[in-house]
Amino acid sequence: MLSAITASQNTIPSLFLPYRRARFANDSRDEWEILEVQSVSPPNQRSWFFTEGEIVSDGKLLVMTPIDPIFLLIPIFQAVKPNDGSAGIFQPLDDIFDEAAPKIVQTVNRGASDDPFLIISQEDILFLTRCDCIITALKRICDFQNITSDLTVYRYSEERVIEYLQAKVLRLSKHAVTEKSRTIIRNLAKDGLMDDGMEDLLELGRIRAACNLVSQYIAHSLYTALTAKYDFTVLDSHVKAVKNEETTFALSGAQVIKPRIAAVTAEGDSKKRKAKTKASQGVEKLKKVNVSGMAKLSTFFQKK
Repeated sequence: MLSAITASQNTIPSLFLPYRRARFANDSRDEWEILEVQSVSPPNQRSWFFTEGEIVSDGKLLVMTPIDPIFLLIPIFQAVKPNDGSAGIFQPLDDIFDEAAPKIVQTVNRGASDDPFLIISQEDILFLTRCDCIITALKRICDFQNITSDLTVYRYSEERVIEYLQAKVLRLSKHAVTEKSRTIIRNLAKDGLMDDGMEDLLELGRIRAACNLVSQYIAHSLYTALTAKYDFTVLDSHVKAVKNEETTFALSGAQVIKPRIAAVTAEGDSKKRKAKTKASQGVEKLKKVNVSGMAKLSTFFQKK
């Protein structure tokens, strides 16, 4: 797989598209599938050694995972959505992409850096219309009408988008899915949701965690509309109470420790003062010596 990718850039064409998280490549098979490509670079220089003596000096590892094409379609349709809040008109797919592509390219490339991987092109966006998975995904987030056997027109529907995202959140919030993520489990336990008797709150916690996962792929405004479909009031109150309890415990612990430290410090200072006033053993022994009949030291310095 890696050898084929390295040997021929035409084996898997790369498309640079407007997407919140990363870049993509797509794999040509009987049907199109869009993949998210993440590059993992080693901390030190590495090389790849392949068969037949082929060596690739770039030791980066490309990790490819399937990506839901709907996350690509949403920003494209939002680019041509009417600003007055109306539903808009039905249009052929080619017309929608022809209108959206230049707007997206202008917006994204304006804020892009010198990194060529952050630059997108209209050709890459228009190429999506050739993917079978895109055509299938369109009907999940759009109202559509079949005008003829060869012509279908579409209109973006945010209501359909929210319903689709809710279905995705429901699947991601299942116990079998969330238990695979240590981060999610750790956060749920931190909020006190893994304790006995917290089943209802735990379900809400999993739903919120699933919403946070989806939020990495959508705009903040759409994420706000998605979370508005759920009532997290009870969960928020519980999490707030847990944090307040932790804060109170931390403060009370500090108050107990500080006086103890002060007492230890005072005791140490007292011992030091006592140590300073206490005479040495030699001096104490000299005090007990019988000096009667002995000449005083001053007599040795008198005139004779």
